[in-house]
Amino acid sequence: MSDVNRELDTRGLNCPLPILKAKKALAEMVSGELLRVVSTDAGSVRDFQAFARQTGNELVEQTTAGADFMHVLKRR
Repeated sequence: MSDVNRELDTRGLNCPLPILKAKKALAEMVSGELLRVVSTDAGSVRDFQAFARQTGNELVEQTTAGADFMHVLKRR
């Protein structure tokens, strides 16, 4: 997925920091833009699913590459 508007590296940060940083980044973005968050926290997979449900931002994609968890969110 290369049409991401912004990427956030939250490697090494534990819950709830990746979510808080994503929330802040999304607030600065325009509706429809994509944010990719890279995290090393396994709990972030569940966290971002819940975050998307609660905020109405769409969770477009979740992938894992080695120790990295990638989450792509679409700004509502």
